[in-house]
Amino acid sequence: MSQHTHPKSPQDPFHAHDHTHCAESVLRRAEDQAQEEGVRLTPVRRRVLEILLESHRAMGAYEVLERLAAEGFGKQPPVAYRALDFLVEQGLAHRVRRLNAYAACLSNQRDHAPAFLICRGCEQVAEAETPELRAAMLALAAAHDFTIERSTVEILGLCGRCAAADAAEKAKA
Repeated sequence: MSQHTHPKSPQDPFHAHDHTHCAESVLRRAEDQAQEEGVRLTPVRRRVLEILLESHRAMGAYEVLERLAAEGFGKQPPVAYRALDFLVEQGLAHRVRRLNAYAACLSNQRDHAPAFLICRGCEQVAEAETPELRAAMLALAAAHDFTIERSTVEILGLCGRCAAADAAEKAKA
């Protein structure tokens, strides 16, 4: 794992950063938030969050379930789905609908509106803060007397590494 941080966005998996610090920070926030709000971060919920934090890749519920089952947490789909639903409700994970998968929330803010940059090559997911986009969406909603309850912005493309590999492959052809 790299110990370098990228000055623009330490949570951006497309650039080198201290992933261990990133994961520890999210787990600490989860523990603090659970204690403050009086909810239980059970061993299975914590383990699901740890699994999601192992890589900056969204994971499907069955992939999470396989890991849980291998570690003795149970083999029934509700085990994974309940834990994932809890993490999403608590703002500790996001559902990435494009991939029908889940990713750990890397923000220190519970309620925020990120955009997800999804690399179609390596399937890494970057959670990007988008204050300008959020402001534009709120202005659009206000202009139409509309109240936004939830929004998810998912942007599909190629990260720098995959774009370079794609360009190299095309150059060979």
